Amino acid sequence: MAVVAPVFPWPDSLSGTPVVAVLDQALTRRRLSHSLLLSGVDIELLRHVALALADRLLNPPATAPERWRRVDDGTHPDCFHLRPAGKMRQISADATRALIGKVQVSASAGEHKVAILHECDRMNTAAANIFLKTLEEPPANTTLILLTARPHALPPTIRSRCQLFRFPVPGSVTAIDGWSAWLDDYRAWLGGLHQGTARTAPADAIFALYGLVSRFDLLLESAVDTLWDAQKKSLPEEITHEEQEAIETGLSKGLRDRLFADVERATSTFARSVLSGTDARAAARAFAETVKHLEQAVGLLRVNFSDAAALELFLLKTLRAWTRK
Repeated sequence: MAVVAPVFPWPDSLSGTPVVAVLDQALTRRRLSHSLLLSGVDIELLRHVALALADRLLNPPATAPERWRRVDDGTHPDCFHLRPAGKMRQISADATRALIGKVQVSASAGEHKVAILHECDRMNTAAANIFLKTLEEPPANTTLILLTARPHALPPTIRSRCQLFRFPVPGSVTAIDGWSAWLDDYRAWLGGLHQGTARTAPADAIFALYGLVSRFDLLLESAVDTLWDAQKKSLPEEITHEEQEAIETGLSKGLRDRLFADVERATSTFARSVLSGTDARAAARAFAETVKHLEQAVGLLRVNFSDAAALELFLLKTLRAWTRK
């Protein structure tokens, strides 16, 4: 009788979602593509999904418990990783060739191999061209899992050769200590603007604005430190210092994007709650400008603008929008 091996679980936030159902069905029917492109704003979530996939591919249900091997601690001999490295956080041609050399060799522990390419949009041109040849002629019994928050930054030739799975924006990161209170104060600040404090008490509005910026920076730094301390314990021993720096930076950017997604949700929710008053038309114009400025701030973050500077610019522009309401 077949023994069901332990499995690395799907992320809790994806439990019961269509994308997990499709992946489970493809795995059961052995119809999973040899090349998968997982995209979404939360890189940590994508990493979790990739490990869950790797576990199911490398430790199939019939695997006896004594033969089951972990995939989340870097010790599985048939699970390979390619990560950005260095201050520029690039995936080089040499690193890509090294990965390809590993997947060309027969599996060690079973019949299958998995290669996970973290933040694959960081491949430079030479690396992308080298990897494209592997996508065109994939090694036998090998699954290539590409992770990216920016799928359109990849060459179309790579995207077209992968089965794409998009993952939704995750829910609020209220588990971060102090974040719920920050959002409450942000909504209170918006409420003050709506009530006219930007005109009647501009100094109070500005002081509150810079308080939000300062606290945001501290919350993000503390949360990244906590998550990084937990994650680096599971990294393989052979990982380089440059790769560690790139992973930590990616973790920071993923968490930052989730915080800004919360700010967007808080803004939209507050707007809907107040746009039924007598000054709804003027308030609607101000909120439309607020959303536009938030989108601009997020765009600046994608080109490595400072987190605090982008938030400060967004809040200052929002303050100005409400003074013209």
